[in-house]
Amino acid sequence: MKQTKISPIHPRAESLVIRERLVEGSETGVVASAGLLAHGRGEAFDYLLGEKTTSNAVKAMKAAAAFLLTARHPIISVNGNVAALAAEDLVKLAKEVNAKIEVNLFHRSLQREVAIANLLQEAGADEVLGVGEASSAEIPEVASERRRVDPKGILIADAVLVPLEDGDRTQALVKMGKKVIAIDLNPLSRTAKSATVTIVDNIVRAMPTLTKIVKKLKTEDKKNLRNFASSFDNKENLSEAIKMINKRLATLAAKGMYLTTLEESEI
Repeated sequence: MKQTKISPIHPRAESLVIRERLVEGSETGVVASAGLLAHGRGEAFDYLLGEKTTSNAVKAMKAAAAFLLTARHPIISVNGNVAALAAEDLVKLAKEVNAKIEVNLFHRSLQREVAIANLLQEAGADEVLGVGEASSAEIPEVASERRRVDPKGILIADAVLVPLEDGDRTQALVKMGKKVIAIDLNPLSRTAKSATVTIVDNIVRAMPTLTKIVKKLKTEDKKNLRNFASSFDNKENLSEAIKMINKRLATLAAKGMYLTTLEESEI
């Protein structure tokens, strides 16, 4: 693929770089065409958040870290967009919490599974589950191809990180008794509302920040981590995220769209 040269001083440089990575992923078979549309939907919500990690998201990340660090069998579920945007950060997080990595796709094909697994291994993953016939188990009540899971991975997991997930599988995993951690820019989605913990943030910001928080909490007493995790209220978390968006939009409307950087930081 011939990459488009993006000027670092372009006002939307970071966003354009992310888009190019997804386009490249689409051309190499990692990202499904529908994944490009899904990214655009998420980016729209990122505008509403101010394209920054909020204090609310950080609080959710602390709960997510607590669940992952106290889990017996943590799993990170990966689709095409996740692999294209955050493969290296994902592998770093997996190593910090001793989690396995599993490919799980809505638009499933062996070619895509292999392409994603190769990308993850290039990023440093020692093992990638869920490729080909390895996905021999099924999640009840899920009609799509995402019902197929690895019996060594998601099937036996007690905590599952599902960045950029679809709602029906999140609901099914929770119903199976698993703790589900979602990364979703849309606090109104089925995924966000069904998960045990929802991090309302962009995955490219959330993954490295979550890894830093995990490193800080690794020395904490497990009992304290379990107590913290069990006290987390995701409904309250999502309500706070919506309030923050609402407050930001109200401020923009009151002051006009052309806010300075200083004014933005005070919202």
